[in-house]
Amino acid sequence: MTPANTTHLVERSSSSVLELIGNTPLVEVSQLSPSPDVRLFAKLESQNPFGSVKDRIANAMIKRAYATGRLVKGQRILEPSSGNTGIALAAIARITGNPITILMPESVSIERRQMLEVFGAEIILTPGAEGSNGAVRRAEALAAE
Repeated sequence: MTPANTTHLVERSSSSVLELIGNTPLVEVSQLSPSPDVRLFAKLESQNPFGSVKDRIANAMIKRAYATGRLVKGQRILEPSSGNTGIALAAIARITGNPITILMPESVSIERRQMLEVFGAEIILTPGAEGSNGAVRRAEALAAE
Protein backbone atom coordinates (compact mmCIF):
# COMPACT_ATOMS: atom_id res chain seq x y z
CA MET A 1 0.00 0.00 0.00
CA THR A 2 1.39 3.39 -1.01
CA PRO A 3 1.14 6.17 1.57
CA ALA A 4 -1.14 9.04 0.63
CA ASN A 5 0.49 12.24 -0.56
CA THR A 6 -0.42 14.93 1.98
CA THR A 7 1.87 17.70 0.69
CA HIS A 8 -1.13 19.76 -0.45
CA LEU A 9 -2.53 19.68 3.10
CA VAL A 10 0.66 21.05 4.63
CA GLU A 11 0.92 23.76 1.98
CA ARG A 12 -2.59 24.94 2.82
CA SER A 13 -2.29 24.61 6.58
CA SER A 14 -2.34 27.63 8.84
CA SER A 15 -1.84 28.45 12.49
CA SER A 16 -5.27 30.14 12.60
CA VAL A 17 -8.47 29.50 10.70
CA LEU A 18 -8.82 33.29 10.42
CA GLU A 19 -5.80 33.36 8.10
CA LEU A 20 -7.70 31.20 5.63
CA ILE A 21 -10.61 33.62 5.25
CA GLY A 22 -10.55 35.08 1.75
CA ASN A 23 -7.87 32.69 0.51
CA THR A 24 -10.38 30.88 -1.64
CA PRO A 25 -9.72 29.23 -5.00
CA LEU A 26 -10.00 31.16 -8.23
CA VAL A 27 -11.32 29.04 -11.09
CA GLU A 28 -11.43 29.91 -14.77
CA VAL A 29 -14.95 29.56 -16.16
CA SER A 30 -14.42 31.15 -19.57
CA GLN A 31 -16.55 28.47 -21.18
CA LEU A 32 -19.56 30.22 -19.58
CA SER A 33 -18.84 33.47 -21.42
CA PRO A 34 -20.79 34.18 -24.61
CA SER A 35 -17.62 35.70 -26.09
CA PRO A 36 -14.57 33.53 -26.82
CA ASP A 37 -12.39 36.65 -26.38
CA VAL A 38 -13.32 37.03 -22.71
CA ARG A 39 -11.53 35.19 -19.92
CA LEU A 40 -13.91 34.76 -17.02
CA PHE A 41 -12.97 33.73 -13.47
CA ALA A 42 -15.01 32.80 -10.40
CA LYS A 43 -13.87 33.12 -6.79
CA LEU A 44 -15.18 30.16 -4.79
CA GLU A 45 -16.26 32.03 -1.65
CA SER A 46 -18.13 28.97 -0.40
CA GLN A 47 -14.67 27.57 0.35
CA ASN A 48 -14.19 30.07 3.19
CA PRO A 49 -13.86 28.35 6.59
CA PHE A 50 -17.43 29.12 7.64
CA GLY A 51 -18.90 28.60 4.18
CA SER A 52 -19.79 32.07 2.95
CA VAL A 53 -18.61 35.30 1.39
CA LYS A 54 -19.81 36.82 4.70
CA ASP A 55 -16.72 35.34 6.38
CA ARG A 56 -14.73 38.21 4.85
CA ILE A 57 -16.96 41.01 6.14
CA ALA A 58 -17.32 39.46 9.59
CA ASN A 59 -13.56 39.08 9.91
CA ALA A 60 -13.00 42.65 8.70
CA MET A 61 -15.60 44.02 11.13
CA ILE A 62 -14.03 42.33 14.14
CA LYS A 63 -10.46 43.19 13.08
CA ARG A 64 -11.42 46.84 12.63
CA ALA A 65 -13.24 46.95 15.96
CA TYR A 66 -10.12 45.61 17.68
CA ALA A 67 -7.81 47.99 15.78
CA THR A 68 -9.88 51.05 16.72
CA GLY A 69 -10.32 49.99 20.33
CA ARG A 70 -14.09 49.62 20.04
CA LEU A 71 -13.78 45.94 20.92
CA VAL A 72 -11.52 44.18 23.41
CA LYS A 73 -11.10 40.51 24.24
CA GLY A 74 -13.98 39.30 26.38
CA GLN A 75 -16.33 42.12 25.39
CA ARG A 76 -19.76 41.02 24.16
CA ILE A 77 -20.74 41.55 20.53
CA LEU A 78 -24.39 42.31 19.83
CA GLU A 79 -25.62 41.69 16.27
CA PRO A 80 -29.02 41.54 14.61
CA SER A 81 -28.74 38.90 11.89
CA SER A 82 -30.77 36.18 10.28
CA GLY A 83 -28.10 34.71 8.08
CA ASN A 84 -24.52 34.10 7.10
CA THR A 85 -23.09 37.29 8.62
CA GLY A 86 -24.29 36.22 12.06
CA ILE A 87 -22.89 32.72 11.61
CA ALA A 88 -19.49 34.06 10.53
CA LEU A 89 -19.45 36.62 13.35
CA ALA A 90 -20.31 33.93 15.90
CA ALA A 91 -17.51 31.67 14.68
CA ILE A 92 -14.92 34.44 14.62
CA ALA A 93 -16.07 35.80 17.99
CA ARG A 94 -15.56 32.33 19.45
CA ILE A 95 -11.99 32.31 18.14
CA THR A 96 -11.22 35.86 19.36
CA GLY A 97 -12.67 35.23 22.81
CA ASN A 98 -15.69 37.49 22.51
CA PRO A 99 -19.11 36.34 23.66
CA ILE A 100 -21.78 37.17 21.09
CA THR A 101 -25.52 37.67 21.17
CA ILE A 102 -27.38 37.30 17.89
CA LEU A 103 -30.88 38.74 17.63
CA MET A 104 -33.02 37.19 14.93
CA PRO A 105 -36.64 36.74 13.93
CA GLU A 106 -38.22 33.58 15.31
CA SER A 107 -39.00 32.63 11.70
CA VAL A 108 -35.31 31.86 11.03
CA SER A 109 -34.68 28.17 10.37
CA ILE A 110 -33.74 25.79 13.15
CA GLU A 111 -30.59 24.89 11.18
CA ARG A 112 -29.31 28.48 11.33
CA ARG A 113 -30.00 28.62 15.06
CA GLN A 114 -28.15 25.34 15.55
CA MET A 115 -25.13 26.66 13.65
CA LEU A 116 -25.05 29.71 15.92
CA GLU A 117 -25.34 27.53 19.01
CA VAL A 118 -22.42 25.38 17.84
CA PHE A 119 -20.28 28.53 17.81
CA GLY A 120 -21.46 29.47 21.30
CA ALA A 121 -23.73 32.36 20.39
CA GLU A 122 -26.53 33.44 22.66
CA ILE A 123 -29.68 33.76 20.54
CA ILE A 124 -32.51 36.16 21.26
CA LEU A 125 -35.56 35.61 19.09
CA THR A 126 -37.78 38.49 18.05
CA PRO A 127 -41.31 38.27 16.59
CA GLY A 128 -41.20 36.77 13.12
CA ALA A 129 -43.84 39.20 11.87
CA GLU A 130 -41.42 42.07 12.52
CA GLY A 131 -38.73 40.50 10.34
CA SER A 132 -35.16 41.76 10.44
CA ASN A 133 -36.33 45.24 11.42
CA GLY A 134 -37.64 43.85 14.70
CA ALA A 135 -34.26 42.26 15.42
CA VAL A 136 -32.50 45.55 14.67
CA ARG A 137 -34.83 47.49 16.97
CA ARG A 138 -34.31 44.99 19.80
CA ALA A 139 -30.52 45.10 19.34
CA GLU A 140 -30.59 48.90 19.47
CA ALA A 141 -32.66 48.78 22.66
CA LEU A 142 -30.24 46.33 24.30
CA ALA A 143 -27.23 48.39 23.24
CA ALA A 144 -28.79 51.48 24.81
CA GLU A 145 -29.17 49.74 28.20
